[in-house]
Amino acid sequence: RWICFTALLFNRVSFVCLSAEEATGYGPVFEEQPVDTIYPEESPEAKITMSFSLLPAVGLPSSHYSLVGGNLVISNPIKTKHVGQYFCFATNIYGTVISREASVQFGYLDLFSSEERESVYVKEGQGAVLLCAPPPHHPDELSFRWILNEFPTFIPLDKRRFVSQITGNLYISKVDSSDSGNYSCIASSPSISKSVFSNYIPLVPLLFLVSPIRWKKLDGQLPPNHELRMSGAHLHLYNVQFEDAGSFQCEAVNSRGKDYHAARVSVEAFPEWVEQMSSTEQDLSRDYTMPCVASGKPEPRIRWLKNGQLSHRKEMRFSSLTFDDSGMYQCIAENHHGVIYATAELRVYACAPTFEHNPVKRVMAAKNGRVVIECRPKAAPKPSFSWSKDTELLHNHTRVFIWEDGSLEIRNVTRADEGRYTCFAENDRGKANSTGSLLVTESTKITLAPSNADVKVGENTRMQCAASHDASLDITFVWSLDGRVIDLHKESHHYERTLNGSSNGELLIKNLQLKHAGRYTCTAQTPIDNVTAAAHLVVRGPPGAPGGVRVLNKTDKSVTLQWSRGADNHNPISKYTIQYRDSFSEDVWKNATTSPADVEGNAEMATVVDLFPWIEYEFRVIATSTLGKGEPSSPSPKDKTLEAFPVVAPSDVGGGGGTSRELTITWTPVQPQYYYGPDFGYIVAFKPQDGAQWMRVTVADPQAKHYIHRDPSIPPMTEYQVKVKAFNGKGEGPFSLTAAIYSAQDAPSEAPGRVDGKALSATDAIVWWLPLSQGNVDGYQVKYWRIPDDSEGGAETVVVPGSENHTRLESMKPDSHYLVEVRGYNSAGYGPASEHHQIHTKKPPPSRAPKIIGQKLKSHSVVNIAWEHVKPLANEAAIEGYKVLYRQKGHSTGTLYTTSKQYIDLPFHADGNYVVEVRAHSEGGDGAVAQININITGNTRIHHLLINSDHWTIKILFFFPQSNSKVYLREKLT
Repeated sequence: RWICFTALLFNRVSFVCLSAEEATGYGPVFEEQPVDTIYPEESPEAKITMSFSLLPAVGLPSSHYSLVGGNLVISNPIKTKHVGQYFCFATNIYGTVISREASVQFGYLDLFSSEERESVYVKEGQGAVLLCAPPPHHPDELSFRWILNEFPTFIPLDKRRFVSQITGNLYISKVDSSDSGNYSCIASSPSISKSVFSNYIPLVPLLFLVSPIRWKKLDGQLPPNHELRMSGAHLHLYNVQFEDAGSFQCEAVNSRGKDYHAARVSVEAFPEWVEQMSSTEQDLSRDYTMPCVASGKPEPRIRWLKNGQLSHRKEMRFSSLTFDDSGMYQCIAENHHGVIYATAELRVYACAPTFEHNPVKRVMAAKNGRVVIECRPKAAPKPSFSWSKDTELLHNHTRVFIWEDGSLEIRNVTRADEGRYTCFAENDRGKANSTGSLLVTESTKITLAPSNADVKVGENTRMQCAASHDASLDITFVWSLDGRVIDLHKESHHYERTLNGSSNGELLIKNLQLKHAGRYTCTAQTPIDNVTAAAHLVVRGPPGAPGGVRVLNKTDKSVTLQWSRGADNHNPISKYTIQYRDSFSEDVWKNATTSPADVEGNAEMATVVDLFPWIEYEFRVIATSTLGKGEPSSPSPKDKTLEAFPVVAPSDVGGGGGTSRELTITWTPVQPQYYYGPDFGYIVAFKPQDGAQWMRVTVADPQAKHYIHRDPSIPPMTEYQVKVKAFNGKGEGPFSLTAAIYSAQDAPSEAPGRVDGKALSATDAIVWWLPLSQGNVDGYQVKYWRIPDDSEGGAETVVVPGSENHTRLESMKPDSHYLVEVRGYNSAGYGPASEHHQIHTKKPPPSRAPKIIGQKLKSHSVVNIAWEHVKPLANEAAIEGYKVLYRQKGHSTGTLYTTSKQYIDLPFHADGNYVVEVRAHSEGGDGAVAQININITGNTRIHHLLINSDHWTIKILFFFPQSNSKVYLREKLT
């Protein structure tokens, strides 16, 4: 046997033939393909490395190129010379393949423009877009983030804020006052690991209200794989499919009208293989087509390569293979999104017939059955076939047939057909034969067939089946339902085989369900033959689901439904139940009220009543019989009832307060299910208590909760009557109950008098003032700031209830001058500030802790502790005395002593571990702490002295009360 092909070796075409034993290699295959490379223009590494799994068989045209371990290295790359497409050739005696193309590009990211960015003014409740305008760069892929006011305060992305990773723009829906500030865009290039910042863009929110945004798909329903973000301003499609393509429209509404904008979404795809070729060996002179089919959008263009050379064929179809057709083939599918490669080797071979690996086998057949004896030698071209039985040459007749592929078929087998059978194969390269044998057995027969059955859901039944067979063969029984084999292991909770002898295949069916009805087939099979018998099983149960539920006509409060009957499952339907759900019920189905109230089992139409106007509903129908309730139908298409006048008025109407010269009116919005129509909003009416004329104002936002009427002529704290009603595109609804509210009071007009205060310590002070005589004061604001270092703009503030006229100021700096001012406030605003009062805080307390120099046990329960005097620094307050606190370890409270001496006797009333703290006290506060731990036990009192860091010895006193003896142990610390 020989395998022959043409080979491209070192740019020369050669004709190569190998024996079967020599042809054990294979054509080149890329295990690693080159990838696109971005080289940063500012890179400190002056080389580019491209990885391949095989050495490229190409020349290296300049000193910039070299091969290192199979990788192509470009040293000292130059943008004008080395940008471009690179690919690798791999060649051996079997053929040539070309790698995918990989690009080399030079990456850069310039700085943002240095021009100042203009401020962006936007009304609160409206959306804002801050333009990033990224600088020139390559490649195109950038990632974007935004910072607010200073680095690294990054803008968090949430339902209100979104950063486009295409343009870099920052989108904010429903701007509010918290969005005020200076914004900077950060553009980052992951390819070259570089980021740049834009100049700051000031964002200034202005007070305004706007309605939410609504989305719809103009040419169909919104895809199920969508979600709304940024309060509806951003429609996000995820897991995008081809059917999601289409036109999408957003609608915005406010008190002045509506506006629309539409955009089209096109869905395309990278090429991917639908059918891909694989390496193969094919006979000389046979027909062969190499498969290569790809999908994508736009549809990919297909190109072919043979041994690295472009072929102009549209498909690789061979009508009569020759040795010249052997080689390496590559199929390339490409659209503007990308390119994919498939590689396969084709070998054309020729050889004389041989049965070495597939001789004719010994076979068995059942009497009166059919048998096929295969003859599959290895041969090319295809050989001619003949057969003999024992010494008799066989020819085609009524029972014996020689197939085109060489197989021998015998029908209606008898005992006389037993014997030795030989297949002869011959082509122009030689001939061969192989002998097998045929053994005839008794045929298998069904002796007890299954019978038809009729049962109810939940009952059990048995299907009988028994058979006779050749005693030398094993028999098995297989059951199938409507052609599907029953898996007795996986479906053991419903099916069970009855073990009653090897020739019995009875099947027990338990807890029958509707799905178990159908044609049951028992197959008795041996290794040689099989026979079948079948019976029908009828299962009676609750009705099946009705179909085709749809809305025929509708009003504002009712719809007429039509449906088609489902399967009655061999039991008459007695009645139907209709259910509904809407967008407010969160997938909860509710029983509908119908007309007539009872829907009979022969009906296919009914009217649902007591619905809400302008609500989108889905309906489903459930059939019921004497055997139970069936499965519900599929939901009907969503449909809205007709619009109607609103009938529900806003609740909890009230208000009052606010800024001076304002009338604030509040209410609880109407729930969306009561909108009853499009263009829903509110009409607010108000008048003075003694007035006759009502003023009316329209608020277009259905979610609005308040309205503020501003008028310089409104007197403060004046009683008004207010009421609110709803309206929609159909008309107006009823007014709410009338409520009495008061206009806003004026801000305090006087400043607090006789502001005074004093420092309490280095960090705290107290300030007091005469309360205002006006009755409209809710409280006081106290501001204080250090001079001359701080400005009033950076002042600390304390808010005090109106019932108090003093407060404590904290977190002040020692030995500093502070200015303090006080002003009254109420809901209308702040009044004038008082005259400034100056406070000078005291010097800070001593920063050094007392140095404990000794401890002495004076009795069984008294310990004397002594320390050195603390000398304050020049900028610290004078010492007024010392504070000693001792407490049991693990306890938060203890006993505090004050002394002007440098020692103290401390009584201990119980055994345990104690902590003693000593600190100096001054008018500036308490100084640093020295601490000692003392352990008191019943028989031995051990005292541990904790030493400051400048001491390196420890002294331990052991006291034994029974012998009145003491032991001192002094150790040097290491």
